[in-house]
Amino acid sequence: MKTITGKVVLMKKNFLDINNLNASVLDRLCELLGKHVTLQIVSAHRHQSSEAKIGKPAKLEDWITTISPLPNGESSYKVTFEWDEDMDVPGAFLIQNHHHSELYLKTLTLEDVHGHGRVHFVCNSWVYPTKCYKKDRIFFANKAYLPSETPRYLQSYREEELKTKRGNGNGMLEEWDRVYDYAYYNDLGDCDNNIRPILGGSSEHPYPRRGRTGRPLLTDLKTESRLPLIKSLSIYVPRDERFGHLKLSDFLAYGLKSLFQLMIPEILDRIDNTPNKFDSFEDMMKLYEGGIKLPECPLLDYLKQYIPFEMLKILLETDSTGIAKYPKPQVIKEDKSAWRTDEEFAREMLAGINPVNICRLKEFPPVSKLDVKVYGKQNSSIKPHHIEKNLHGLKVDEALKANKLFILDHHDTLMPYLRRINKTKNKIYASRTLLMLQNDGTLKPLVIELSLPHPEEDKLGCISNVYTPSENGVEGSVWQLAKAYVAVNDSGIHQLISHWLCTHAVVEPFVISANRQLSVLHPIYKLLYPHFRDTMNINAFARQILINGGGILELTVFPGKYAMEMSSLLYKDWNFLEQALPKDLVKRGMAVEDSHSSHGLRLLIQDYPYAVDGLEIWSAIKSWVDDYCKFYYKNDDIIRNDKELQSWWKELREEGHGDKKHEIWWPKMDSRQELIDMCTTFIWVASALHAALNYGQYPYAGYLPNRPTLSRRFMPEPNTPEYDELRKNPDNVFLKTITPQLQTLLGVALIEILSRHSSDEVYLGQRECPEWTFDSEPLKAFERFGKKLEQTADRILTMNNDKRLKNRVGPVKVPYTLLYPTSEEGLTGRGIPNSTAM
Repeated sequence: MKTITGKVVLMKKNFLDINNLNASVLDRLCELLGKHVTLQIVSAHRHQSSEAKIGKPAKLEDWITTISPLPNGESSYKVTFEWDEDMDVPGAFLIQNHHHSELYLKTLTLEDVHGHGRVHFVCNSWVYPTKCYKKDRIFFANKAYLPSETPRYLQSYREEELKTKRGNGNGMLEEWDRVYDYAYYNDLGDCDNNIRPILGGSSEHPYPRRGRTGRPLLTDLKTESRLPLIKSLSIYVPRDERFGHLKLSDFLAYGLKSLFQLMIPEILDRIDNTPNKFDSFEDMMKLYEGGIKLPECPLLDYLKQYIPFEMLKILLETDSTGIAKYPKPQVIKEDKSAWRTDEEFAREMLAGINPVNICRLKEFPPVSKLDVKVYGKQNSSIKPHHIEKNLHGLKVDEALKANKLFILDHHDTLMPYLRRINKTKNKIYASRTLLMLQNDGTLKPLVIELSLPHPEEDKLGCISNVYTPSENGVEGSVWQLAKAYVAVNDSGIHQLISHWLCTHAVVEPFVISANRQLSVLHPIYKLLYPHFRDTMNINAFARQILINGGGILELTVFPGKYAMEMSSLLYKDWNFLEQALPKDLVKRGMAVEDSHSSHGLRLLIQDYPYAVDGLEIWSAIKSWVDDYCKFYYKNDDIIRNDKELQSWWKELREEGHGDKKHEIWWPKMDSRQELIDMCTTFIWVASALHAALNYGQYPYAGYLPNRPTLSRRFMPEPNTPEYDELRKNPDNVFLKTITPQLQTLLGVALIEILSRHSSDEVYLGQRECPEWTFDSEPLKAFERFGKKLEQTADRILTMNNDKRLKNRVGPVKVPYTLLYPTSEEGLTGRGIPNSTAM
């Protein structure tokens, strides 16, 4: 009999949960009563028994006397195991927590295992008291195994773990449950107030699945009951999917700050005669430059009774005089008016927060794909004479052939909803914006078409007005308003479709299905695991307070109560294969295949920052995934015979994205190349695509005039009082048209939270633990991946300093860094976290 010494690193609940400080006392009492945290080693290989060889329980030593935590609240404990001669390398260990409280188990490291040296276990999991589990928790060593190659005596544990995580599909799930299961989006409204359609499970409203909570149904037996707002943080997701303590602390801190900032409307109501709108652009700038003096407001005197003023200064971003302000968005830091230029308006389609919608114009005039029998004729009314004066001598057909014309088309997406939306307080148009690629690589807006449904009925088509650029007089003011209507549309499409639907919502089924069908021992689980982090948690929060009926998104974005229903309509066109960046660029006509060009593509706008940087990131991801998958899968037969992989892919298609299970574009997953392509696309979507769409929100949209989210009035018509008002005071009309004051404050507070990097962010090319696998070749490949990303970062900085590349900085002097791989904590406008986590 020998002994093996191990070191366990964990975090206690009392460090992580300020509401349960008694946990430390109770856990120490358990120790005094002989109730310990114990571990048992499971041998991976040879011994005489037909069942796995399990060592004797060994307790964590010196629990009571260990009081000094390591950095980040970690505590280290010694554990000594007895080890029989006939046991081989430890492949797993069982843990029993006989304490009162749960603990967060990070790692176990065994030193000097006979014949094997150091053996490391990465756990990163909450372990609840044994009474919460039917079977002991098990953790496996950091060795990846295909199902067919799993050591015999670990196979049953591998299968049992997956069975536990699938659950039985019944009952309300509790915080200690580790169950991953599916549900429809039937929890956004309720059957009495804020009724919303159930999304998912029907051809009318298809949708990706969400994580099941098992909460009781309401009286209609279709709608899941909702948690009270005050309990939003308690919504069920598997505990290991919840934010880590550092991120949760950051999230709550900035959420609290934003909550206090939302009291500003009450303050404004006391000191502002027009609280529903900003009186001028200078009035709006007070939010960032400290023009609201809080001591003048009685509300502050009330708050000071309960909250120290020093804390209020932090929460409200005030200076020493008590002036409330938001951080100044980058778009107005260098120049307060450059956002209004046509050049910046166009540049942000290539380098702003929604650079994934612009397309090359393939036919003129633009045509609609809407059903003529339902919507009548919806083709564009733009004529050659509207644009040829700005084509530098070219005819329209010549500009088309030269790939000089581009379009931002929000017509077909919005037209089916216009009649319903415009019956609310919001007033919007369907829009088409045509642009020309100039010789210096920048885009110039040529024309904006704004359309409404025929006033009598939909099948009679649309009524359209065409607006062309102008800089002076009332015509210039009309053009500025036309651009604002386009920006409103683009803001809504960005939030609902590009951001929420095409990253957050579509990623969640991947997380659920992987945890149900791929063991933590599986190499593909180890590859994708970092890209699951926090996704289920942030999506659950979103369903509670953001995308729910009457939630923040409905209050601040133009579709209002039709927002999620509209995103369901767009999901009908979602195709996973087309989420791959190269295929997306080709589909939108922004690139053509070219075997002689870098990445196999030739961009038709060479200075397209999102695409240029994105292709570099895409290439690095693909090389990494290629190296990784080829190490474990030497041929296609291994792919086809991998039972866990095939079960995962089948469930993902038929359950997770079940409303699209009959789509013929789904890969069959019977070749190594399909696996590489699938994993590359998923990692791209969960990391880089999401980063490009999310972390620039505050830098660009924190100043709402640049990215308004609502419009409340239609375009003023000539010979009307509104038109005369536009002629006399264009800024006032602009501010009365776009997002009102309360919704502005609410929206800015929200995106300030969402645009921040937490203090424990893990970025693309990084892992929380350097010993995430025993296999040396994948570790070397991952190191190469990190170096490629570092080279990409250097190239991004170099290009941003190249004055010939005008789209990389633009009139607002904001360098394009949204695909710069790493970042510091905070509002930086850069950095690619591993996962869709904000």
